[in-house]
Amino acid sequence: MSSETPSTLRNLPPRSSAAGGFSSPLETSSSTAKGASPLASKVTSVLSTSYSDTEFRDALSLLDQRGVSNTAETRRRIRMDLQKEVIDSNGEIISEFGRVAEQLHKIKATVDKLNASYNDMRKQIVSAHSDTEPALVEANSLLGQRKQIETKQELLEAFTHHFTMSDDELAALTMTAEPVDNCYFDALAKAKKINKDCEVLLGFEKQTLGLELMEQTSKSINLGFQKLYKWVQREFKTLNLENPHMNASMRRALRVLAERPSLFQNCLDLFAESRERIMSDSFYTALTGESSSGVEDPSTKPIDLTAHDPLRYVGDMLAWIHSATVSEREALESLFVSDGDELAKGLRSGRDAELWRLVAEDDEKDGGPAEFNPLEALNNLVDRDILGASRVLRQRVEQVIQSNEEIVPAYKLANLLEFYLVTFQKLLGPDSNLLESMKALQAEAMRQFRALVREHIATLQAEFQQTPSDLGPPSFLQESLKQLDAYMQTYDLSLANVEEREAGFESILAEAFDPFIAGCENMASAMKTPDATIFLINCRLMASVSLGKFDFTQSRLREQQAKTDAGTKELVEIQHQYFRNMSGLDSILEAVSEGKDTAKDTLQISRLSEASQRLDDFLPSAWMDAMETLRHLQDSGLAHRITEEAAELFCADFEKLEDAIIEADGDSTDDEETLGELRSAFQRTTAEIRVLLS
Repeated sequence: MSSETPSTLRNLPPRSSAAGGFSSPLETSSSTAKGASPLASKVTSVLSTSYSDTEFRDALSLLDQRGVSNTAETRRRIRMDLQKEVIDSNGEIISEFGRVAEQLHKIKATVDKLNASYNDMRKQIVSAHSDTEPALVEANSLLGQRKQIETKQELLEAFTHHFTMSDDELAALTMTAEPVDNCYFDALAKAKKINKDCEVLLGFEKQTLGLELMEQTSKSINLGFQKLYKWVQREFKTLNLENPHMNASMRRALRVLAERPSLFQNCLDLFAESRERIMSDSFYTALTGESSSGVEDPSTKPIDLTAHDPLRYVGDMLAWIHSATVSEREALESLFVSDGDELAKGLRSGRDAELWRLVAEDDEKDGGPAEFNPLEALNNLVDRDILGASRVLRQRVEQVIQSNEEIVPAYKLANLLEFYLVTFQKLLGPDSNLLESMKALQAEAMRQFRALVREHIATLQAEFQQTPSDLGPPSFLQESLKQLDAYMQTYDLSLANVEEREAGFESILAEAFDPFIAGCENMASAMKTPDATIFLINCRLMASVSLGKFDFTQSRLREQQAKTDAGTKELVEIQHQYFRNMSGLDSILEAVSEGKDTAKDTLQISRLSEASQRLDDFLPSAWMDAMETLRHLQDSGLAHRITEEAAELFCADFEKLEDAIIEADGDSTDDEETLGELRSAFQRTTAEIRVLLS
């Protein structure tokens, strides 16, 4: 704390009791009791002041800043100096406040002038306000009316813009001199929107405006559709299906025109008639090399002159029709299928608008009109386009069918028509006129084929009575199988389904195969056994070779193989009986098979000796003699198998005979090396027989 003590205090003289300075508390108390002096009171007050008091410290700091020296003179005058300074300062303040008062007087004068001017102006403003208030009220009223008028004007302009069409738009929509372009379609879209939005106006109490607008726009829309209808008709007459730009504009026009189903259908009818004439003329040019008007086309090779073969002639015509149909379909596909959904929507909305036109159709169908099918419409249109050419095709093909007298070409022609029948069915669907024509032509070709086959069979009746000397297949069967091969090769190239191939060829087999096999069976019925069996086996083996080449004749092949197997079994039995008869053992073997009693009566030494001698004479040439019986069987391997099976049956019978002889000898001898009497008379064994007949 001593460090913070001002320098003035540091210069004070030290306290001393001898010098009459501050006394001790005890002394002070005693002196106070006697009576306090002013100096002592002051000193006591100073000493009682705390150095930590803020005001005291500030006073000391102020003295220190004034540079007051700690002298007796200074201590005596310090109070007076300070009071003098206070008095001087107060004088300066009073002087300054005098000047402030003077300025305030000036300000008061200025404010008084301003108040006077303000009051004067206020009086003038109140007077002016009272004079202009009626004008302001009228101006506010006029401004309000102006705003209302502007709002009504904007509303009128918006209404006029939305619910009316400009002269240019009406001209683009209704004037036939104006082209059918984007401006036309935009105007038509706006007219339809106006007509639909007028329904809102009909909801108001006053419907006059809505009715008038609807009547006006409906009239404009009808005129617009009539303009579009006439434009489409003109364009259809000269339409270039290869021009993509024209197709784009025509697609849009048809999409819009579909909203009027009657006009749309009329345009399609006109287009179909136009395309039918063009296609018919093109087909006539392809046939003759010149158009129907007599104009020759040097770039065309006439089908009538280049195709001399009837089959090629019909094939070229069908190929042209198919190519033209595909090209027509591809060209028209972009007009209908690409925008099929839009056309369907347009026709649906158009039917709603023209419902009264469809009442008769609805009554006939007992239901609503069918939905628009783009693919079906395309197929119908292509079919109508090709209708004229298909009529010419039918006439030409009928002439070829009726003039043909050969069986194989007749079948190839029928199969060719069947091929294109399936092709056109996939292309145009099952209900096209072209398909009906193809069905009729194919049926006519099959009738002609069957008639020619029956005529051919009738001419072979004499040959059915002449049996070949070598028991081989007759010439008529060989010829019929060659023809059947041609039929099967042709049918194998057809488009018939795998499941239907076998059933589809059954009718051909019934006409071109069964009668000839039946003729062979009739010939065999007049022959003796085994020649009849050998003859039929030879015929069926040749037929099986032909039938086995294709998968769609397997059932008939199995039938012939089953009959061949039956004939083979019959020949095996014949050969077996031949071995029994020629060996002289038939009666003995028969007796052995009947039982022991009969065998004992038959197994006599004399009979066995005679049979043994005859067997020995037969065995050396038995195999060759048996094979000679089957010499006419054309399958030598089959003849060997038949003879082997017969020899095996004979060996089995002989083994039974051998067992019966051994059993009949009984116990006549106990010596195994000594033969019995019967065994001595008949010494041949089964093993020897097998070797000799192998």
